[in-house]
Amino acid sequence: AQIKLNATYGLTGTLPAVSAANLTSIPAANLTGALPAISGASLTGISGGKVLQIQHTKHTTYRNVTSDSFVSCITVTITPASSSNTILVLGACYIGAGAVDTSVNSRVIRVVSASDVATQVLNDITGYSGNTERFEGTGSAFQWHDSPATTSAVTYDFRICSAADISSVVYNNYLVNGNQSSQITAMEISA
Repeated sequence: AQIKLNATYGLTGTLPAVSAANLTSIPAANLTGALPAISGASLTGISGGKVLQIQHTKHTTYRNVTSDSFVSCITVTITPASSSNTILVLGACYIGAGAVDTSVNSRVIRVVSASDVATQVLNDITGYSGNTERFEGTGSAFQWHDSPATTSAVTYDFRICSAADISSVVYNNYLVNGNQSSQITAMEISA
């Protein structure tokens, strides 16, 4: 037997709470409020390109380089979850010179198992500053979308050297009008 209620004729009171376990379709217009946190493990139809992890390094102390061989200035290490994933490396390193007309070379090196595996050569920076001045606080911003093809720890190493002669002095994180900080970030991108 079924009992039909007509709300027009005096349906009053509070309805009991009901479960939504058997609901199969809810119009979007009827959804309000905050949704609970859910796992995305079963989601399908989502292409690659998601950021899986981010590693970041920052330092504010300057480093004296008097060599015409490349010297490590700042590094970041990341361990990819899959060998098919790529790494996006972003950085900004501040460079100055303590000698006139000094040229500075810079590059980022991929290091795996203590071996230099690949090199991203960056733009060289040259200071033509006359007899007494020097160029200061030049920002060397860079990016590298790398495919290391490994699940071993990968270190990205920003290096600089004096290109003119060994007596030239190059500073990483040279202090100009306050403390400039060099930073490098590595982001793992899913395939």
